[in-house]
Amino acid sequence: MRGQLRCLALALCLGLTSAVAQAQDLAPFWRGKTISILVGTSAGGGYDTYARMLGRYLGKHVPGNPNVVVTNMPGAASNTMASYVANVAPKDGTVIGAPFSTQPLAGVFEDLAQLRYDPMKLNYLGSGNEDAFLCITRKDAPARTFSETFKTELVMGGTAETGSTGYLPILMNNVLGTKFRVVFGYPGSREMTMAMEKGEVHGQCGMGWSSMLTQYKDLMTTGAVTLLVQERIKGHPDMDKLGVPRSGDFATTDEQKRILEIVYAQETFGRPYFVAPEVPRERVEALRRAFMETWKDPELLAEALKMTLKVSPISGEDLQAMLARIYASPPEILQKTREAIRLKR
Repeated sequence: MRGQLRCLALALCLGLTSAVAQAQDLAPFWRGKTISILVGTSAGGGYDTYARMLGRYLGKHVPGNPNVVVTNMPGAASNTMASYVANVAPKDGTVIGAPFSTQPLAGVFEDLAQLRYDPMKLNYLGSGNEDAFLCITRKDAPARTFSETFKTELVMGGTAETGSTGYLPILMNNVLGTKFRVVFGYPGSREMTMAMEKGEVHGQCGMGWSSMLTQYKDLMTTGAVTLLVQERIKGHPDMDKLGVPRSGDFATTDEQKRILEIVYAQETFGRPYFVAPEVPRERVEALRRAFMETWKDPELLAEALKMTLKVSPISGEDLQAMLARIYASPPEILQKTREAIRLKR
């Protein structure tokens, strides 16, 4: 037994020594450089908030301690930014993409020929947290409960048909039979919330629960909005306590549930980050380690607590494996999933 413990301790020590040595070898590359985090959404929303918090601490954990800057590149549900990172930006580990949670599934949701990049070839560093999506509406919306949306039309704001705020209500229309009408063209959740408050739309779907608690909590506390439905199969504990219904409970067939499961998988990797396919493997591994270390940084956690931001990181390896399982689903299910998030024309 003692011999086994010694072997285990030696293995751990050798592993740690190897990681330290590799970090020292990579330090000269990043030293004096700047890592750019490109956020595929407009400024001010939840994705932007998480990316900027990550950017304040990531440099401490990357070998060579580079500077980190965060800029926004919204468009086409983060696919504009993802295509830029995959095809145009430097492919050396100095550019990180921070997209909508839908982007890793773009190969399921989109035609790859039109997408101009393959999401499965990107190197995912991980995700900053899990999230839970919900639909919210003005208190005076014509449908006051989710059950009423099967008979009464609600006008919902959305970024684009390919974005979660667009295709999630479309998904419920096509799979469950709700009557949402989506108005596209809003840059992000902040603009959609403003439009809702001004009466331009009745509400929005694809709102992250973490964003609801941090950026829009006043809308809940003042009673200005209704938490209409959780866009989930399994309920979120917080929303379950509030009695918010789950859309998954309205599915009536196994096929409907499987389609919803594939689409809702994005909630598990709520804040994904990636680098280009061509980034050298050793730099990808170093960035993945730095990414996970950053989300455990005591200063970051203190800031997140102060901002009431939830941090529950997922490693790049786990995220990549999860995506591989989804993309390996039967082709007919993937095709039906793709059709379920499209407007019927």
